[in-house]
Amino acid sequence: MTAVGIDAIEIHTGKLRVDLAETFAPAKGESPEKYTKGLGLNASSFPDTYEDIVTMGANAARRLMERHGLSPSDIGRIDVATESAFDNSKPVSTYIAGCLEQVFDGDFHHANKGERKFACISGTQSLDDAYNWIKAGRNRGRSALVVATDTALYARGDAGEATQGAGAVAMLIDEDPDLVELSTEQGYGSADETDFLKPNQQFPSVDGKRSVQVYLARMREAVEDYESVAGDIHPEDFALLPFHTPFPGMVRKAAALAYRHMIRDTAIEEELADEIGRQPRFEAFDSDEAHREAMSEYTDRLVDTDRYREWYAEVVDPTLTVSREVGNWYTGSVHVARISGLKHALENDIDLAGRRLGVASYGSGAQAEVHAETIQDGWAEEIAALQVDEQLAARRDISFEEYERIHDVHNHDVDRQAEDVEEFTTPSGEFVFDGWGRMGERKYRFVE
Repeated sequence: MTAVGIDAIEIHTGKLRVDLAETFAPAKGESPEKYTKGLGLNASSFPDTYEDIVTMGANAARRLMERHGLSPSDIGRIDVATESAFDNSKPVSTYIAGCLEQVFDGDFHHANKGERKFACISGTQSLDDAYNWIKAGRNRGRSALVVATDTALYARGDAGEATQGAGAVAMLIDEDPDLVELSTEQGYGSADETDFLKPNQQFPSVDGKRSVQVYLARMREAVEDYESVAGDIHPEDFALLPFHTPFPGMVRKAAALAYRHMIRDTAIEEELADEIGRQPRFEAFDSDEAHREAMSEYTDRLVDTDRYREWYAEVVDPTLTVSREVGNWYTGSVHVARISGLKHALENDIDLAGRRLGVASYGSGAQAEVHAETIQDGWAEEIAALQVDEQLAARRDISFEEYERIHDVHNHDVDRQAEDVEEFTTPSGEFVFDGWGRMGERKYRFVE
């Protein structure tokens, strides 16, 4: 069977940067370690006045197409995943296609376009859609372009404010991919939840404690479902485990539970038994609460072992490096984690060809998906072409007062238009927001 997966990938981060320890924490009267150690974040990315989900997505897609010598006729499908859409009818994919047609010969008139919504998991769902489209033989030899783009802003003063971020990831899905092949086996965990939602509003309503619980519960269900079709998983099965990363502190919790699950009834559990005991079995307790408490205590001991710390440092921590510097990108979050892990491997001369990623996606509301990806021979060349560090270094640091100003620019409820606010940076070689059209639509142009 022909392999299908991610052939190419690109990234675009917002042009502005807020330092959480030096800028955000002092303004909030809080300890920097609340953010750097508790949340695991150093900085957040924000869009300048001329940036939004269209410009960020289009800029990532343009670089991807230019690097690979693609034209619109090579693309048969454009799917945009976002939870920051500004139109309830016209999809963001049409705006992005319109942008790209300004700089490429030809058009996307014969490409299927759509927009996916399921909180942060819709980026992975769009990958699934593209995969199925190609596997079904409906692509006519063409590739699919998947763009995950978001401005993950919270209301000022909200508990989630420090996790904000803005950026886009563009992915080319094709046969015989150079980066990763997607597996046919998937596992899902889904339930009707109200942990995080935006009922006709821009900024989310969040039950923070509940959201963590739901994230972990749906991930557990997805792992169990994946194992029902792919067999039991083991810590040594995956070179890297990219998780959906609203903030790295959340991933620390998820990774601990995943490792605990994977070592159950294995030689690893037995080898650790003398040090921390065996995992508590439900049948040994009189109540669910007593069992949960015992499992929590076991997990605390487990994460303090050298065995676990070595595994986490090798398999999970490398996937968090970029997220620590940009914050949450919603639909792009797990795809940033994939890039981060592969980038770490490239920089440390780790050969990953033929090894597997275990990708754990999540979207509030709520659903998790777990699937495997096999890393292809061309992975290193593709990751080496990314300019992640250059983009991060080029961001302009802003003060807290400037942060409040840019937050207002992107707040739909504030009576101020982006074109009325001075730009913080000077655009060059990129798409920019160019004001409003006659029907209230957003307009864009390419700046040489």
